[in-house]
Amino acid sequence: MPYVETNGIKMYYEESGAGDPLILIMGITARGEVWGVHDEDWVQHFRCIKPDNRGVGLSDKPVGDYNSAMMADDYAGLMEALGIEKARIVGCSMGSIIAQQLCLRHPDKVQSAVLMCPWASCDNYAAGIFSHMVICKAHLDNQQFMEWIQLLIFTKPFFDSEECYEGLLQGRKDFDANEVPQPLHGLRGQAAACVGHNVAADLGKISAPCFVIGGRDDIFTPMWMAEEVAGGIPNCDTHFYDGAGHAFHFEKTDDFNPRVREWLKAH
Repeated sequence: MPYVETNGIKMYYEESGAGDPLILIMGITARGEVWGVHDEDWVQHFRCIKPDNRGVGLSDKPVGDYNSAMMADDYAGLMEALGIEKARIVGCSMGSIIAQQLCLRHPDKVQSAVLMCPWASCDNYAAGIFSHMVICKAHLDNQQFMEWIQLLIFTKPFFDSEECYEGLLQGRKDFDANEVPQPLHGLRGQAAACVGHNVAADLGKISAPCFVIGGRDDIFTPMWMAEEVAGGIPNCDTHFYDGAGHAFHFEKTDDFNPRVREWLKAH
């Protein structure tokens, strides 16, 4: 299994495809393998690298609070270990805050960045969501926990589609059958990184081309958060989907995959 030593942890990653490197950073609770439905398109154009973040999957899961700067340094070390001088970055949710910190802390390593459903700082509502996520993890069984996550990130039309709903039910079963379930302390560490992230005053220092993309009906990280990020980064491109939530990339996959692919090829 491919691992690198970086920033004091062992980090697991998978890669496929060829060409310029594209590093895909997944969100809270999720492993890198969740990118599958997207990178099956992108591998035709890029060398896609899909790590497990610290705290989940096959990467190390140290006890204690994490922060977005620490996690960005994990990725900088990954790039150095793989001999990658500069890469395109796609970060989803928590992955987007890591990507922001990569842009700020390691600007020479970032060619461009796609920031999916991002935030620059948390208000009390968002902090409460992340804190409650940890509580739910501690008290619900796996399928109940995943159902709660799905209620946060998918919109009503997705639930109302019988085909999509069957997929949600299967997703709960797959989460329950996960051979490497995320421990509570791993989620707690990631949640701390999400709540503590605050780079609103520094967004203007980001020099890499950026693309903020999200769903207008996102109740997890609402539109004002994405708009704050996009408004703070110079010359930032944006696209927001009507009728889509936090999981817009699954709700609008047929448009999302080629839209991001073409933006990355241009930047």
